[in-house]
Amino acid sequence: MVTLSKEYGYVVLTGCASFVLVKYLSHKVCKARKQYNVEYPKKYSDDSDIFNRIQKNHQHTNETIAPFLFLLSIGGLQHPRLASTLGMFWIGSRVVSAHACCIEDAATQQKGKLGEVALFGLFLCSLDTGKVILGWKRPCFPQRFLVQV
Repeated sequence: MVTLSKEYGYVVLTGCASFVLVKYLSHKVCKARKQYNVEYPKKYSDDSDIFNRIQKNHQHTNETIAPFLFLLSIGGLQHPRLASTLGMFWIGSRVVSAHACCIEDAATQQKGKLGEVALFGLFLCSLDTGKVILGWKRPCFPQRFLVQV
């Protein structure tokens, strides 16, 4: 049996924010389809480089959302505040990336990639949680995470 702390609510709210992110990016792609005349079922445009960048940004987010949610959920068991902070940082980086893909400045486009650092932090939080569950390590915050067999 696992007892969750109240702070795990931050993790849940961060997961909800990721849903809003995906919907926002989907809306950007739909809007760009109309603006650049890219009809379904074409995924990318032959004429518009900006549309292709918007679509690729959305696709990258779709590809990483499942690992993100897994790492957020598991890492948040042991480190709810840290996981939630890293999760919001990742979400923010995806928004920055979505805006940066519409401009030509390469330096601004690179700022969106800082979210990979947050994703790696979530990986480390999840790794720590796994060690605690297996009994290889004592919990850092025992009041937040209790495993009863």
